[in-house]
Amino acid sequence: MSKTTTQTTELTSQYIDQVASDLERNAKEQDRITAEITALQEQLAALQHDHTVLVNMQQALGAAARVTETADTDSATTVPSPRKKATAAPGTRRPPKKRTAEPRAAKERSAKKPAAKKAASKTDQPTLVELIRRHLTEQNEPRSAAEIATALGQTHPDRGIKTTVVRTTLENLVARTQAQRTKQGTSVYYTAMPEETTPAQAEEQPAPGDA
Repeated sequence: MSKTTTQTTELTSQYIDQVASDLERNAKEQDRITAEITALQEQLAALQHDHTVLVNMQQALGAAARVTETADTDSATTVPSPRKKATAAPGTRRPPKKRTAEPRAAKERSAKKPAAKKAASKTDQPTLVELIRRHLTEQNEPRSAAEIATALGQTHPDRGIKTTVVRTTLENLVARTQAQRTKQGTSVYYTAMPEETTPAQAEEQPAPGDA
C-alpha cells in the first residue's frame, strides 16, 4: 500500500470519528433543549391558570363592591323627609283627640309580625360560605370549584350560585386556613380543613363528673 493511500485512510477515519462525536453532541443538546421547553410549557400553563383565577376574583370582588354601593345609594334615596306640622289658624282650638290604646296596640302587633317573619327567614337561610364548607366536609375526595358550584346549584336552585363566586369564596377560605388547595396538573381542587376546638368551646363543654 502506498503512502498516499495510507494518509487518505487515516483522514477518512478522523472524519468518521468527528462526525460521530458531533452527532452524539447534537442529540444530547436536543434532549436538553426539549426538557427545557417542556418545563417552560408547564410553567406557562400554571401562570395562565393563576391569571384566570385572579381575573375571576377581581371581577367577583368588583361586582360585590358595585352591589354594595347600589344598596347604599338606594337606602339613602328612600329615606322619607320629615312631615311638617300643620299650624292651626289663630283663635281656633282643635278638639282633643280620643286615646284609642287598643287599636293602636293591635296595629303595632300586626306591623311587627311581617318584619319578624322576614328576619326569621333571613336568619334561617345559610350563607354561601356555610354551604361550601358543609359540602366540602361531606366529600371524601377533593372537589373543584366548578363541581362544587354545580352540586350547590342543584341543591339550591333559587340561590343562583355561580362558579366565579364559589372560586372566590374558596380562595378566601384557603386564606383563612379553613380549606386546603391542591393542584393536579393545571386543575385546582379544594378540601375541607378539620375544625379545631377553640378555648371558649372547651370551657362550654361540661366536665365528665358534672353530667
